[in-house]
Amino acid sequence: MQNHFVLFHLPQRFAIDMKALESAYHEVQNQAHPDKFAQATGAEKRVAMQWATRANEAYQTLKNPLKRAAYLCELHGVDLQTESNTSMPPVFLMQQMEWREELDDAKAGKDMAALEQLDAALKNARKAEMERIAVAFDAEDFTAAAKLVRQLMFLEKFGQEIGDVFAMIEE
Repeated sequence: MQNHFVLFHLPQRFAIDMKALESAYHEVQNQAHPDKFAQATGAEKRVAMQWATRANEAYQTLKNPLKRAAYLCELHGVDLQTESNTSMPPVFLMQQMEWREELDDAKAGKDMAALEQLDAALKNARKAEMERIAVAFDAEDFTAAAKLVRQLMFLEKFGQEIGDVFAMIEE
């Protein structure tokens, strides 16, 4: 099976040109559009639908930094070990604990300003983590990249929790 980067004629890197991805996605979708297969046989329609579905799946994977990073690890035979490897650097864990306390305090006090400040800090941490992931992939250090991807997963989950508290406070 053709990999997602090849499907869209993109270099197999973490840092990708989002406009090029968008353009390539639309090109593939146009080629497999059902209108082009209105007079086709049932088998040809199924193949077109499979291509459209595959293009959509590939696009959703590559446009999301976390999914793209996990996919790159997978392509290079590196298992993220999300279930079995929960070890994290102590500094990262301490930061997580501090943020959790801040989140709990903001939630308890319905403190929107504290929540916004926490959200901004998390966005900066996610951006820095993605930069470190890009460097690891560029250096072809897939083991290090996998560790960083696991950390990014924690940051993404925490971002969802912040979003949940925002929604709760705004009700």
